[in-house]
Parts: sequence; C-alpha cells; structure tokens
Amino acid sequence: MIVIPAIDLRNGQCVRLAQGDFRRITVYSDSPADVARLWREKGAERIHVVDLDGSLAGSPRNREAIEEIVRKGGVTVQVGGGIRERRIIDDYLAMGVRWVILGTAALRDPMLVKTACRDFPGRIILGIDASDGRVAVQGWTEKTGASSLEVARLYESCGLSAIVYTDIKRDGMETGINIEATKALAESVDIPVIASGGVAGIKDIEQLLSIEKAGIMGVIVGRALYTGGLSLEEAISLARSAKE
Repeated sequence: MIVIPAIDLRNGQCVRLAQGDFRRITVYSDSPADVARLWREKGAERIHVVDLDGSLAGSPRNREAIEEIVRKGGVTVQVGGGIRERRIIDDYLAMGVRWVILGTAALRDPMLVKTACRDFPGRIILGIDASDGRVAVQGWTEKTGASSLEVARLYESCGLSAIVYTDIKRDGMETGINIEATKALAESVDIPVIASGGVAGIKDIEQLLSIEKAGIMGVIVGRALYTGGLSLEEAISLARSAKE
C-alpha cells in the first residue's frame, strides 16, 4: 500500500476544504510545487492533485500550477478536477501527468471513460466521491442516486488503473477513514482501491494495512499532513515494512 499526499488547488494555491465545502477553506501555501517537492523529500512516490476550481467549472482552472508541480516536483502525479473532455485528458498526459482521474464524467459521459481506458491503458483512475453511500458529482455539489458499487461495476472490465474512493463527509475532517465502506467496495470489484477522506493519524494507516489484501493499493492523505496529525515519513515507513 502506498501513501499519497494530496495537494488541492484553488486560485493557484495549495488549500484544504472541510467536507468539500468551498466556504470552509484553509490556505497552506502559495507555491504548490514547493509543497510537492517537500512531500517528495519526505519519501512520497506519488502526489494526488485536485483542481478544485476546475471541478466546479467543468474544465481546468489551475493548469499552470499543475504543470509546475509536474515539472518541478520530481514525483509522479495523478490529477483530477474538471476533466470531462478528451482534449483535456490528452493535454494532461502530454504534460507529464501519470494518471488522470475521471469522476463526474463517469456519470455524465461513460463513453469518454471507456475510450480513455482503451487508448491509455493503466493511466485512467475512476474517482468515486460518496456521501451517505450515494455518489456526488460536479465538485461534490450534486448528489446522484447511484451507489459507489453501481458506478464501479460499470467500468470493471475497462482496464482502470484504480478507483479513488472518497467519503465526502469525512474528507478534511481528520475523523478517521471509513474502513467499512472502503473494504466493502474493494472486495466487490476487481479494481485496486485507493482510500481517501478522513485520515487523522497513524491508526488509520494501520487499519488500512489490515485490510490491504481486500484490494487496497493506497491511501490519500491531506489535512492530517498539513496539521501535523500524521508524519508522512512514519506512514510510508509503516506501509513499506508491511510488505516485508
């Protein structure tokens, strides 16, 4: 299992939201690329980048910041937020982004997801953001009637790299990962799952490692790294030692 630091972008800055609420925002840095370098120096293999403005607008709004992270961060990057057209997927991959995350598109434009998986095998990640078991889209502002499992199964045979599963109510709250829902999804589909939302400390890493065999390939950590609730070096060391 890999530990993946998160960099959320709003107006070119590195920020964190509470429960996806744009009114509850904390700015942590004016230089996201510097933050990416910091996480790399602390041992990160991969960075999770989200264009929050793009997720609302429906198209990228922090492209320059993302390009700088890719160019200067020195670490592989997965990007989500406002990626709903093929040209945007092409642009990000050409830029050097390693994985593109499709969330809203999975509900609105299934063919886009399927053709992207076909044309870029192993480089497309499905983003499933859920609240009370129901998937939310459009920057988490719209809740759908679809369940996480229903959406995941639509793309089970498409060759996805992974699913990022986020519990919206826990995201940015440091209240602990939703182990039960994450495990249930991982056991129900043949796609590796990256857990997200609510990581508070090392106990969450331990809990995820205990269910790693269910299909958990990674965990995204945001606010807990920025507040000091979790040491990235300690989390990475624990995850690596579990492989030995």
